[in-house]
Amino acid sequence: MAPYLVGITGGIGSGKSTVSSIFYHLGYKIYNSDDRAKYLMNFNEKIKKDLIESFGARVYDKNGLNKKYLSKTIFNDTEALRKINSIVHPEVINDFKVWVKENQNEKILFKEAAILFESGSYKDLDCIIFVSADKELRISRVLNRDSFRTREQIEKIIIGQVSDEVGSEKSDYILKNDEKELLLPRVIKILDKIKIETTKEIKTKKAILTS
Repeated sequence: MAPYLVGITGGIGSGKSTVSSIFYHLGYKIYNSDDRAKYLMNFNEKIKKDLIESFGARVYDKNGLNKKYLSKTIFNDTEALRKINSIVHPEVINDFKVWVKENQNEKILFKEAAILFESGSYKDLDCIIFVSADKELRISRVLNRDSFRTREQIEKIIIGQVSDEVGSEKSDYILKNDEKELLLPRVIKILDKIKIETTKEIKTKKAILTS
């Protein structure tokens, strides 16, 4: 049977990577879309070719992807951001499919992605966990984590991402990461529910195969 695919998403500073880390330490494999996108932008020849054609040779330097130049290019240009996403995300989606095939003996696999809904890749998953937090807490986390970002930049990113309301409506599980309650017990509770769903999924597939 194919693995049960679980998406973990949420806006910048929500703490989705923390949630992914908990699942990882519970013994599950995690596909980190942001990390893989960065890798592919450096080593996928099609992406490199398309980025250079769209943004010029300066998009790469002797160390690889010129992140500073790219960030500056897209900061106030939504069309440039859209263009980059159109180049990178189809390759990330294909990369994820390859990763799933390589791990097809796993019962459950997790995919962490910031723009799961925007990219349309949520359609390939069996269920979604949406991690949320209050805006001010998110901004505070990012400022502490990323010294190179300003409050203005973070707020601009938040505005461009799916809202908590929309994300919650489209997701199967909502995880409020407000630092007021312990996160681990609530993650385990969601995991227990997912395990039940995987059992139902397997029974359904068996019924289809035998009918």
